[in-house]
Amino acid sequence: MGAQLRLLRRRISSVKSTAKITRAQELIASSRIVKAQLRMQAALPYEREITRAVTGVVSNAASVDHPLTVAKENPTKAGVLIVTSDSGFCGGFNANVLREAEALRGLLETRGLTVVPFVTGRKGVTWHSFRGRDMGGQWVGFSRNPAYADAKEIAQTLIDSFKDENGIDEIHIVSTEFVSMLTQNVVVKRVLPLEVEETEATETTAIPPYFEFEPTAADVLESLLPRYVESRIFTALLQSAASEEAARRRAMKSATDNANELMRVLTQQMNQARQAEITQEISEIVGGANALADAAAGKE
Repeated sequence: MGAQLRLLRRRISSVKSTAKITRAQELIASSRIVKAQLRMQAALPYEREITRAVTGVVSNAASVDHPLTVAKENPTKAGVLIVTSDSGFCGGFNANVLREAEALRGLLETRGLTVVPFVTGRKGVTWHSFRGRDMGGQWVGFSRNPAYADAKEIAQTLIDSFKDENGIDEIHIVSTEFVSMLTQNVVVKRVLPLEVEETEATETTAIPPYFEFEPTAADVLESLLPRYVESRIFTALLQSAASEEAARRRAMKSATDNANELMRVLTQQMNQARQAEITQEISEIVGGANALADAAAGKE
């Protein structure tokens, strides 16, 4: 019985230490998510405006034949940028992204395309390396605090491969979009070739601006499109960073609650074991006293 009590005490001590760690992780994620949200919200207007500008240029210059806006006749390769985290303790955050990336891979392969993954985050890099999959590029170390320079480096790698005759013919992004503290959705977006949807203007939609180009629309696009790709990637990194912190906070809160519940159950079991031990000791004492009384009565 004593061994059981020692075992329960050690388990309670271990679970208590785990609860302290998960609680600390929850507090750290809670403090970081506010900054991540502010950075994400600050970047969204820039992405909207540069997307609007690029759309306006393409809409007003239909004759422009730019390699970043025209789909290739016989595409053979598709590049997929997969945005994961550098560290764990964030629940199913990475698993959801990788699952969606695998679904996209299957869809692209049905079209006869070879998928070339470009991966950010140690979790995604490790996942692909373990399965022996070649990557067109890998970047780690900034999933929780991405900088614009990181997005620029990734965008340059993707654009260079897109412009290469033997490189990729399409660019897709698989990342996590931050909706709220409780909701984060994995989204798949095609970045290149640029897709422009023709829509009718309404009272609630802005009319695309009219541009006059100097010297030519192609030169304007040559300068705008790299910035457009960079902004899309940077926004995806910021959205992913905010989603990662939200997922980590939720996962650590759940882990802390589970640890506290387990401590309650183990404490209850320990109290029951102590009561059983005390009851056994009292029974042994009473039994011994009765035996002595019976022996004394027999001598008389």
